[in-house]
Amino acid sequence: MSKYDPLGDFLTNTRSNIKENTLTFSQIEKILGFHLPYSAYHHRAWWANSLFGNNHPNAQVWLAAGWKVESVKQSEKWVRFERI
Repeated sequence: MSKYDPLGDFLTNTRSNIKENTLTFSQIEKILGFHLPYSAYHHRAWWANSLFGNNHPNAQVWLAAGWKVESVKQSEKWVRFERI
């Protein structure tokens, strides 16, 4: 169980006809129930679609839900997920 599972659940429950979903960091924080870490706001690597090791439990959750990060704009605080 990951603390990021609520985001995975949200993406899993997104209607199947929706192929991309843009969320603000605030929306993600509301889904999660906690603030994103500093690195999510300042390091692009936090949003990498990486399954390697335990360093990216966040990515493991969205990838397992069938989504990947298509783009992220940290200066504007949003991320766009695309269905895999």
